[in-house]
Amino acid sequence: MTRLDRIVVVDHSPQWARSFESARSLVEPLLAEQLVRPVEHIGSTSVPGLAAKPIIDMLAVVSSYEAVASSLPALEEVGWVWAPEPRDVEQRKWSWCSPSIAHRTHHLHVVEESSEGWPTWLAFRDHLRTNAEDREAYAAIKRRLSEADDEDRVTYRAGKAPFITSVLSRITVN
Repeated sequence: MTRLDRIVVVDHSPQWARSFESARSLVEPLLAEQLVRPVEHIGSTSVPGLAAKPIIDMLAVVSSYEAVASSLPALEEVGWVWAPEPRDVEQRKWSWCSPSIAHRTHHLHVVEESSEGWPTWLAFRDHLRTNAEDREAYAAIKRRLSEADDEDRVTYRAGKAPFITSVLSRITVN
């Protein structure tokens, strides 16, 4: 199924934190036995004051693909849809969304602990939470890219990448 939602960047909403908590309360118990840490709110909606697409990104770090595989059908039972994303295989993750691929409000990244990518997602989020200058610069880039073409997700992601790489080169990733 094709995504029908446009790339629209809006001002931050306090509702996003509540929406994350509600979704986490459904997801976390289903994956609890395989989680190596609590489910985290990631992405731009997790950064107070940062403009974002109003899609709640969530991170579930699990011990291994094999250990979590039997728990994944339970996500479907509570309304999540498997939604493969580019680079999922190489990042050792599964992508799920709710309520549908075409019009998602939530995106759950179930990532194997050995994946190298997820620590950078947390480091970038944490940096933006404490650095107003970078937060404002990132918001401006996102707004410019979404206004240039609100349907081209590949160009939108690629346009943000140099800024993200620059920030990650300046901070410590645990």
